[in-house]
Amino acid sequence: MAPAPAVAPAESAKFAPLTEAPSASEADPFPAPKLPISGMFPSFLTGADGRPPVFFSADKITGRSENETVAEGAVEVRKQDVTLTADKLTYWQLEDEAEAEGHVKIVRGGDTISGPKARMKLSETVGWFEQPDYTIKRENRQRRGASISGSGHAERIDFEGENQYRLTNATYSSCEAPDPDWYFKASEMKLDYDREEGEARGARLYFKDVPIFYLPYGGFPLNNNRKSGFLPPTVGLNNRTGLDLTIPYYWNIAPNYDATISPRVLTRRGLQLNGEFRYLFPDAAGTVRGEILPNDRVTGDTRSAYAVRHWQNFGHGLTGGLDLNGASDDQYFSDLSTRLAITSQTYLLRQGVLNYNAGWWNAQALVQRYQTLQDVTGARIAEPYRRLPQLTLNALKPDLYGMQFDLKGDYVNFRNPDQNLAEGQRLLVYPQLSFPYQTASFYVTPKLGVHWTHYNLDRRNSVLPSGADPNDSITRTLPIFSVDSGVVFERDTTWFDRSALQTLEPRLYYLRVPERRQDNIPVFDTAALDFNFAQIFSENLYSGPDRIADANQLTAALTTRYIDSASGTEMLRAALGQRYYFRDQAVGLPNQVLRTEKSADLLAAVTGQILPKTWLDAAIQYNPRDSRTERYNVGIRYQPAHAKVLNFSYRFLNDQAPTAGQFIGTDGTLQSIGLRDLDISAQWPLGGRWYGVGRYNYSLRQSRLIEAIGGVEYDAGCWVLRAVAQRFAAGAQGVAQVGVDPTRPTSYTSAFFVQLEFNGFSSIGTNPTDLLRRSIGGYGRINQPVGDPVFGTDPATTSSSSR
Repeated sequence: MAPAPAVAPAESAKFAPLTEAPSASEADPFPAPKLPISGMFPSFLTGADGRPPVFFSADKITGRSENETVAEGAVEVRKQDVTLTADKLTYWQLEDEAEAEGHVKIVRGGDTISGPKARMKLSETVGWFEQPDYTIKRENRQRRGASISGSGHAERIDFEGENQYRLTNATYSSCEAPDPDWYFKASEMKLDYDREEGEARGARLYFKDVPIFYLPYGGFPLNNNRKSGFLPPTVGLNNRTGLDLTIPYYWNIAPNYDATISPRVLTRRGLQLNGEFRYLFPDAAGTVRGEILPNDRVTGDTRSAYAVRHWQNFGHGLTGGLDLNGASDDQYFSDLSTRLAITSQTYLLRQGVLNYNAGWWNAQALVQRYQTLQDVTGARIAEPYRRLPQLTLNALKPDLYGMQFDLKGDYVNFRNPDQNLAEGQRLLVYPQLSFPYQTASFYVTPKLGVHWTHYNLDRRNSVLPSGADPNDSITRTLPIFSVDSGVVFERDTTWFDRSALQTLEPRLYYLRVPERRQDNIPVFDTAALDFNFAQIFSENLYSGPDRIADANQLTAALTTRYIDSASGTEMLRAALGQRYYFRDQAVGLPNQVLRTEKSADLLAAVTGQILPKTWLDAAIQYNPRDSRTERYNVGIRYQPAHAKVLNFSYRFLNDQAPTAGQFIGTDGTLQSIGLRDLDISAQWPLGGRWYGVGRYNYSLRQSRLIEAIGGVEYDAGCWVLRAVAQRFAAGAQGVAQVGVDPTRPTSYTSAFFVQLEFNGFSSIGTNPTDLLRRSIGGYGRINQPVGDPVFGTDPATTSSSSR
């Protein structure tokens, strides 16, 4: 029905629906109104032909003239999920303007705006709202089911057209309390929901009513989109750099590429300039990073580093990539980085690659070299061979007349700047045929292959072993035969009151490779593999084809698993294995002691849940010939809940073990050193919203600290404080390094991280969460940040991880 233009007072008019558009002669108190409060401020009462009905109620509705209609007393207007309430509502039809007074409130979903008075020119979506309080809730696009909320107060909101708002003397905070711990305040804010951007003037960030950051003018994104402007600064303290202050500027060039320019002030070193450019296209993506420190105050040199990563899809199965990294000097990262993973790196990769995938076969072309950073202890580290180029062909036919055909082809041109090392080209072809036979309970797979390799060498100043053939053209042909077999037994059981399936899986693997003399072949890219469960079932003792170990051996292993009957999840696995030899070893690497024993070391391992909320990961290598444990490691994790974890691990490596580190001692002799490493880490609630975090990694063998971390976190609900201290030894990731004398004085780096994070808004300080995730197994972030909607990164870790 259409209400009359002027009516006598109607007491308690309740929810009269407006479903028809009034004629020009009718004075409808709600003629297709449209209040444009969308985006942060939700739209309501949008009207057009066929629009949803609008319902209203009031204690009294009167018409003062043909143009004016007044509703008074508990005025309520509803349309779909939007509700407007006020003490009084006046509508002027000719001007299409409405004014609400007294306890004005607009509610839509989780969004609420309230204040004493509002006035709107409906058709032009312009007007104002006096002294509004607002609450905003938006879906978190990076975490399904989660939401982002914020609230604040303004002296006035001016509606300046569809999706255009201006706020005067406004605040914003993600704290839901009426008196928030932190808030963002600006003398003027402009919100543009067409471009999904905001601008602020005279902006200050308050924490506990104390201003901690001021921005005269700046922009910010709406609805989680990216926006050009200054990012919060990061502040840290390091004994190598002094006070460390970074002020990043983010440039949102386009929706699919951006840049960050970050001046970094190091009080001991000077001013460093960092830059990062990212791009993302349907068939390409990449990152370019660079940093430069002119005239380092400590060294007096200009120092720099760069990293370029690019991926490209050319179509039709052809892809490519670049990975280029470099630094100006050997100590660049140890001096200027605060991350253990970066300070300990030795090789910087530089390579370009093309890949072609045709389904059952693929090919690759690679050009590769490394920049080698020499160790701070003075030990010389050799540069790996350059591959200029490497061409690879792989083919796999899993069902070829009941057989499986596998082909590996490889050509490499090896180059090295060291004149004492040989260079040359290597061509490899390795076809294989497998004959798999499998039933529900057992399998057997015989396999036969022929490994053919040809070398063209330039020996330069390299020295051959005594009696080795000095021929520069070498061809080696090796037939390789193996049989892999196993049986699976199953039984129903329980594991910690959960229905489970237990398996018992014996396995036998026989390998036969004839002996071929190979001491005249240079070692380009080959090293001894680590002795573990994967290696004892492999065809070769070595990682590369420059040595193919002779073999006449049998490997026996027994594995048992507990599998959850409902989910199929593996809850526990235990394994025991040993290799038996039928002849002595004849082929090895230079200076390697060849094996004469008839059996290898015994391997045992167990991993999985051993008690409620408790997990074990342990392995041991035992030498039964000398009744000696060569190495073992044991790790235990107790994690009863999120952000509540205790870790303990211990690593042992015998000084006489083949994998022990070697170094030239101060007396000039070659010495070996093993490992006795203790590692304890934890994250645990301390009470009152406080959490403690820490790690202690210590070498008992060398009596020195590897890394120590200690700190606290405080979760206040809408903000989080983190304070973490770190101290680590230079080169700590390779405690038993080849060539590194552990008796040398240890150089330590210390760093201090402080971060104040405002949930759903921003953070100030240097973020330690990346460090804590790496160092504390099972670490749980006590709050969840909003990620980058385009590139998928965590903005809270961007600045710290780039260093």
